[in-house]
Amino acid sequence: MDGSHPLVLWLTLIILLIISAFFSGSETGMMSLNRYRLRHQRKKSSGARRAAKLLAMPDRLIGLILIGNNAVNILAAIIANMLAIIYVGETAAPWVATASLTIAVLVFSEVTPKTIAAQNPEWFAFKASHILKPLLQLMTPLVWMVNKLTNAVVALLGFDPNKDRDDGLDTEELKSLVDVSGHKLSDSNQGMLRGILDLESVTVEDIMIPRSEIKGLDLEDSIDELMSSIISSEYTRQPLYEGDINNIVGIFHVRKANHLLRSENVTHNAIKRFAEEAYFIPESTTLTTQLLNFKKHRSRFAVVVDEYGEVQGLVTLEDILEEIVGDFTTNTADEIEEVIPRGDGSYVIDGVATIREINKATGWSLPTDGPKTLNGLALEQLESIPDGNVSFRFDGYRFETQQINETMVKKVVVTCIKPKKTSEE
Repeated sequence: MDGSHPLVLWLTLIILLIISAFFSGSETGMMSLNRYRLRHQRKKSSGARRAAKLLAMPDRLIGLILIGNNAVNILAAIIANMLAIIYVGETAAPWVATASLTIAVLVFSEVTPKTIAAQNPEWFAFKASHILKPLLQLMTPLVWMVNKLTNAVVALLGFDPNKDRDDGLDTEELKSLVDVSGHKLSDSNQGMLRGILDLESVTVEDIMIPRSEIKGLDLEDSIDELMSSIISSEYTRQPLYEGDINNIVGIFHVRKANHLLRSENVTHNAIKRFAEEAYFIPESTTLTTQLLNFKKHRSRFAVVVDEYGEVQGLVTLEDILEEIVGDFTTNTADEIEEVIPRGDGSYVIDGVATIREINKATGWSLPTDGPKTLNGLALEQLESIPDGNVSFRFDGYRFETQQINETMVKKVVVTCIKPKKTSEE
């Protein structure tokens, strides 16, 4: 036997292992590409465009890679067996060749290239696309035939071989994507993106000024009382009603006060004449819908009503925007803190504070799918208005009432505790 023959076999085996490593890395690199980043990169990278075209036909791409990889590995096995026969003889050759080639393929042609490709998918895939694209064109007939056979087997197994991959993300998945990309976004931008995504799941009932806190203008009051309320109000707009808040006849804007002050004789009819038409919305309206409705109606202020037409609260455009960007204005009403921290980690919380406000202020995760306010949550758990202060536990939090009147729980001390499972539970 020619002395150069083993050297040729060794060189051939090394080349085959390198080719196998290329196919293995290409598979991992192409499949690990971030589809959304790839769509952006197509505008400025030819490698990204080639990779996108290859991924547009995933069955052909996978077929090409597997055909190439398996063919190369089979040839490598033949060469390895020939080398083993030369060095250890025909009896032990199959065992030595199998063991040696398995280790070589795993280390050099599988684990190493796939690890590199998984950590650097764009670098690997974009470079590999230079070879994969012409190779796919060259081997199209073989790839087509293999795919036809494969699709037939897939159909026999009960799966749809023509099913398209759905890369769309729902709201919760988009939130996870924002969280994963947090290191590339500022805290404020990340917060705003999450706020926008939350708009679809939050209703106006969750953020409205409740009926008990509405400060409006009652046309049954005297002119002096009405003018005093108008001049001293910290709000830009106030609902105008007759006797009962359910009888809203309009919305009075503070800028109209100048016109009234210039009038020699201010009357109830004059105040009513300067009022704008009230805009009513159902309490179940999502913030996404209401934001669009404010734009459509060119309005910034709405009265929230329930299914019976009873006024439940007020919501403004500012309230919705603050769900996205956080509090960006300060007024007298905001100076009354509803969530006050104490030194021991607990909080003194006003009963009218909403669960969403409490979670934002404390970083807690009180459930928001039930009562909207702390008073509502307390009454739901107690099932009645207690005669005196009581305490209870709920969902890993301890609640201790501080102030109660005939109709509601006004002040509660809330402490976050570790949930403990006991025999009583």
